[in-house]
Amino acid sequence: MNLHSTTEAKLGLRENWQQFSMLVIINAFVGGMIGLERTLLPQLAEQEFGLVAKSALLSFIVVFGLTKAITNYFTGALANKIGRKNLLVYGWLFGLPVPLILMYAPSWNYIVFANVLLGINQGLAWSSTVVMKIDLVGEKNRGLAMGINEFAGYLSIALVAFLTGWIASGYGIRPYPFLIGILFAIFGLLASIFLVKDTAAHVKQEASTTKQARLQHVFWDTTFIHSNLGAVTQAGLVNNLNDGMIWGLLPVLLSIKGFSLSQIGLIVAAYPAVWGVGQLFTGALADKYCKKTLLFYGMLLQGIAIVFFPWSTSFVHFISIAAILGLGTAVVYPTFLAAIAADTHPDQRAASMGVFRFWRDLGYAIGALLTGVLADSLGIDYAMLVVGAITILSSLVIHFRMFCRNKSALKNPSLLTFFQFTFYK
Repeated sequence: MNLHSTTEAKLGLRENWQQFSMLVIINAFVGGMIGLERTLLPQLAEQEFGLVAKSALLSFIVVFGLTKAITNYFTGALANKIGRKNLLVYGWLFGLPVPLILMYAPSWNYIVFANVLLGINQGLAWSSTVVMKIDLVGEKNRGLAMGINEFAGYLSIALVAFLTGWIASGYGIRPYPFLIGILFAIFGLLASIFLVKDTAAHVKQEASTTKQARLQHVFWDTTFIHSNLGAVTQAGLVNNLNDGMIWGLLPVLLSIKGFSLSQIGLIVAAYPAVWGVGQLFTGALADKYCKKTLLFYGMLLQGIAIVFFPWSTSFVHFISIAAILGLGTAVVYPTFLAAIAADTHPDQRAASMGVFRFWRDLGYAIGALLTGVLADSLGIDYAMLVVGAITILSSLVIHFRMFCRNKSALKNPSLLTFFQFTFYK
């Protein structure tokens, strides 16, 4: 495969609808692999392996987050050298054993190992589909493209989370709920090999016409120095920090409050369902409105919703708050990716996206560790309140640090300059 083809490629969603649609379907399979665990793993940890300490129970999320974060970084760094399609195929090869391990693991250590493989699968496969869609559509429809991409992935998570809970309520936690994962992995791999084309030509086409300046240091600019990129990156980390907490602790909280597995499945699924469907609409908003405004209100809404979880008592309360949390996440998630793409040169986009996704998914590990320790020492309610407060604080960082595109983003390498800019701009 010649990754540096000189063939001129056309940019746009309409011009590339067939490849774009195939990548959407594949990303639904990728999301389904996470959905396998969303409802059942906390229950599996307690019922079959006797894990009581929340920090031990959440170990699978810590391992998943660390592995996915590191894989995201290398996916971005290697995308131009190895090719997006090749990384996608490698991702599915790592995903193939995951459902079988979840079905037959004799100890919790095997579950943790399955999440190492799942983290690699998600880091390679989801990152590749994200970058390839951005490559295909060009600058005009990035937000819409990311909305469609994340819609497919997170609606799939929700549907599979509900389906596995429903199957488990009738047939037990293992092995039947995990059978669908085998189909996801096989179809995802075959479609990636035979139906997906690499997007190197599209990258070269956009790079020849862009006016976007290059970043001097992709890692540090994306992490902190560039005001827009740094603000988005910290919010991405906090977003997945609270998502890791919801993933690990919400099913446990619901179980403590006496909800059945099928009810837990519905509540847990409501969050990514609204998150997924909402992105069909919120992604397009990122193409029309200031990304700073969307990110501020989205993170603020998340924080407020999380703070209300400990005070909830009824099924209606929980499913309503889960839907509100999903809406807040739907506003920010495609906007994160569109904002990163808007402030990076096409040749550096995959690398910058990889750095952002490194920090974002490191949030899973940080969130699981933090909330596990807090839940063990102070209780689940306090853990949720702390994470809600952190999320609200993140929205304030967005408000004070980020610019809309009609103003140039500030490069502020020192904290002193940051505070001067924040309060005297």
